[in-house]
Amino acid sequence: MTIDTTQITGLILAGGRGSRMGHVDKGLQQFRGAPMVLHVIMRLSPQVGTLMINANQNIGPYEGFGLPVWPDQLGGFEGPLAGLQTGLAHCETDYLVTAPCDSPFLPTDLVARLREALLAQDADVAVAVTGEGATRQPHPVFCLLKAALLPHLSAYLQDGGRKVDAWYRSLKVAEVHFADEAEFRNINTLEELRRFETN
Repeated sequence: MTIDTTQITGLILAGGRGSRMGHVDKGLQQFRGAPMVLHVIMRLSPQVGTLMINANQNIGPYEGFGLPVWPDQLGGFEGPLAGLQTGLAHCETDYLVTAPCDSPFLPTDLVARLREALLAQDADVAVAVTGEGATRQPHPVFCLLKAALLPHLSAYLQDGGRKVDAWYRSLKVAEVHFADEAEFRNINTLEELRRFETN
């Protein structure tokens, strides 16, 4: 069994406040000559059938990229799981893959490797991990999951749950090790934005 690319919808998470970047919209910040979210779109788009964006502010500018833009169904900037819920609610394929808007270096084989692990381990969700031992770092918002998980996630959120890791503990998770940690660098501050502009 395989999962055809057309059965995977991509969701770019751009719904945060950008508080560590001085409350600016991270995805719309210029990076190497283009808004940061455009780098993510260009890397993720060839890996999925369709693509959409989750954003809670600056909806018009995000719609300018020619993709559907959906704000959280839960009000009040409730974190990545609220964005995930919104993505699943609008997902018309069997699978949804997510990546944050501030990760312009994401792997070009992200979806292929997550898909392979999800199938091989008959998992609910496949998550990227880098490093080993003391430097092991899961990247929970780089994930591929079954769209059928929407009712399960909605119930978790309704009960007040907000932590991605805690929700994952209730699921069968396949972890996928990626060797290059730099591919998962996310740019959280203006200082990082300047530093990675040339590195």
